[in-house]
Amino acid sequence: MTDNTDAGTPIRVALVDDQALFRAGIRMVIQSQPDMEFVGEAGDGREALRLVVETAPDIILMDVRMPVMDGITATKEILARVDASGAHPTRIIVLTTFDLDADAAEALRMGASGFLLKDTRPDLLLAAIRTAHSGSAVIAPGQTQALFAGLAAPEPERSVPASYETLTQRERDVFQLAAKGMSNQEIARTEYVSETTVKTHISRILAKLALRDRVQLVVFAYETGLLSPGGEDGA
Repeated sequence: MTDNTDAGTPIRVALVDDQALFRAGIRMVIQSQPDMEFVGEAGDGREALRLVVETAPDIILMDVRMPVMDGITATKEILARVDASGAHPTRIIVLTTFDLDADAAEALRMGASGFLLKDTRPDLLLAAIRTAHSGSAVIAPGQTQALFAGLAAPEPERSVPASYETLTQRERDVFQLAAKGMSNQEIARTEYVSETTVKTHISRILAKLALRDRVQLVVFAYETGLLSPGGEDGA
């Protein structure tokens, strides 16, 4: 996995939401941060597609329910275009009003880097933006297990994908730890290797499994039954 964070370059943030008052509040929060730049906003998913082309944001805060085009459809189209063009990487954090929204799980399947509740405290929102920019998952506090339990495939449908068989044993060990949400530092301590080595393993795992990032790795682990909702290794 490539970390695109540049300490000297502000994180470019865009916002997509159909409520003007909400957009104004979030805009003020983003603009108050020296390491962030608010690059634009849109009121629906269709406008978001244009916004991405014009501003190339690092992070998009994307509402789920909007007129014209919903946030799930917009997320899918934006990330598909980014992947096809190989252009500037854009990560999406979806925003939802509900504690456990089925749309949030669907957004993760589509490639979103995580989801937050719309009433999240400003400091936690800012931390989430920085976390997503570094390539890690962002999940509303307290919702991780419940959300991924909903992603888990039924027992009869589970099978180990052929691509997983291409991983070395060490890569499988790292895969399992990353799928459980461990950071590179935690994995390094567990496996008695350096963080640089962990990053190398993660990059190789993502490439072999054709996954975008660690969020997609977690989704892959649950959907294939390689990790159960209780956090147990299913392989």
